[in-house]
Amino acid sequence: MDAKAWDERYAATDLIWSSGPNQFVEVECADLPAGRALDLAAGEGRNAIWLAQHGWQVTAVDFAQAGLDKGRRLAGDAQIDWVCGDAVTGRGLDKLGQRESLDHRGFDLVVIAYLQLTASERRAALRRAYSLLRAGGTFLLVAHDSTNLTEGTGGPQEPDVLMTAADVLGDLAGEDFEVVRAERVARLVGASDGEERTAYDALVRLVRRT
Repeated sequence: MDAKAWDERYAATDLIWSSGPNQFVEVECADLPAGRALDLAAGEGRNAIWLAQHGWQVTAVDFAQAGLDKGRRLAGDAQIDWVCGDAVTGRGLDKLGQRESLDHRGFDLVVIAYLQLTASERRAALRRAYSLLRAGGTFLLVAHDSTNLTEGTGGPQEPDVLMTAADVLGDLAGEDFEVVRAERVARLVGASDGEERTAYDALVRLVRRT
């Protein structure tokens, strides 16, 4: 789906995603000291808002302006910098990168949750996001795992936009980082019949060394 299609989807309903943070983002970020965070593909801002409420200085980026507008309304008094930009092409992110370079710091945390792209687009987006991370910063990605198509429930049904933790590490080949976690994780989701079913996600948490 392109930005226009996502704008229409966000405008058609109150909330597409839950109002609270993704469970893995919440758990993995709980032990990190608050600093500067980038939420890439922020959607309606659920993770950005949670981070801001826990003391982070957050920049939320998405290519769908309608999602950002909704996030801004949901955020209330939470201080978040909302940026319309495209992680794949870099549109709207050039100034963001310049801003980080000027203060010689970069972000302490980059969060990417459920940015489902084809392999070439994914690699471009992940490497661009990683480049905005400072040395010692944390890179956290959660996405629908490739095995979810046959073993899990929900999520995209197009295999070319699914991924594994190994795919993500391959996308960042050549970079210097410590792997904290890189694995498949299970997530319980409610089904229309009232039952809970298991979905499978890829989870990657890295710390940039240099």
